[in-house]
Amino acid sequence: METEPEKNSKIKRLIPKRLIAVIIIAFIMGALGGIFGYNLAANNILNNSGNTITGTKTYNVTEQSGVVSAVKKTSPAVVSITSVQSTLGFFGAQQTQSSGTGFIVAPDGLIVTNKHVVADQNANYSVFTSDGKEYKATVKARDPLNDIAFVKIDASNLPTVALGDSDKLQVGQTVIAIGNALGQYQNSVTTGVISGIGRAIQAGDSSGKSSENLQNVIQTDAAINPGNSGGPLVNIDGQVIGINTAVDQQGQSIGFAIPINMIKKQIDQVRVYGVISRPILGIRYIPITKDFAARNDLKTDKGILVYGGSDIAVLPDSAAAKAGIKENDIILSIGGTNIDANHSVTGILQNYSPGDKVNVKILRDGKESTVQVTLGKTESK
Repeated sequence: METEPEKNSKIKRLIPKRLIAVIIIAFIMGALGGIFGYNLAANNILNNSGNTITGTKTYNVTEQSGVVSAVKKTSPAVVSITSVQSTLGFFGAQQTQSSGTGFIVAPDGLIVTNKHVVADQNANYSVFTSDGKEYKATVKARDPLNDIAFVKIDASNLPTVALGDSDKLQVGQTVIAIGNALGQYQNSVTTGVISGIGRAIQAGDSSGKSSENLQNVIQTDAAINPGNSGGPLVNIDGQVIGINTAVDQQGQSIGFAIPINMIKKQIDQVRVYGVISRPILGIRYIPITKDFAARNDLKTDKGILVYGGSDIAVLPDSAAAKAGIKENDIILSIGGTNIDANHSVTGILQNYSPGDKVNVKILRDGKESTVQVTLGKTESK
């Protein structure tokens, strides 16, 4: 029979052993709880913000795969265009070469490019397809109002690009530029985003002898180099949404592309008739700005002033003349679209075809009125 001291001694010895067991169990449970809590927190972070390493990797792989897929889809239809010009210099006849880019829009060899790529009517042009084949090329049509031209090669069953909808572009979306960079790196690929839409620029060549106003163009920070002119600007789905045409050399990564919707109607025109036909009003005019309105005491700072200066303001027998539009009229809108910094006459008319009837709102002697105009046309081969 145990004495009371012996019982107390056992109790004292058992207390530490039980504490150790409790501590060990508590540590194990705490560790398991921590692991479970960490996994739950990680899942919450991934699901809610996508900022974990795993989430970032997944996002990057998805975007990069989209770019790779878009390039594979489009590149087979991207071509290089070279020209050879013969000039007579001090040392006799000399030949100069230049190069640009284009893309195939029809299996029979119809190609879209910039007008300035094929501007020389006396040059000989060649097209190099992505598989290395060379074709002699002829210029089918040059756009009278925009930096767009069509080239034709004698071929069949060629790969073509898919055309997107440039009216649905959003600032910030990913785009890809493909082209014959510097005239020697065929089908080079650069990526960027849409930096702006609806821009108006004056683009010219390096000599300064040729320039034109381009309306409603796309701005992008995707690198566009000499030789890229005429190449496609592509969205992440592999659809062409623009034609790379110019860069601002005073800045960095500021390039411009003509929206693809501007050429969709012309593709069928060139295939069927061999010409590009554009709707026109038949007027000379000055865009009205706030400064111009203030200097000339005009009642509006938007629209255009029909004015010819030393030339005729309203061309005889033109669409505008037949509708009764006169010099010093202010045209405020065409077809319900107001003419302003974001909506030029050229840009608005791109939505119509020759022969379409549109309502034109004018301001004459302080009074507004609306006339119906049957649009005329201008053609270029």
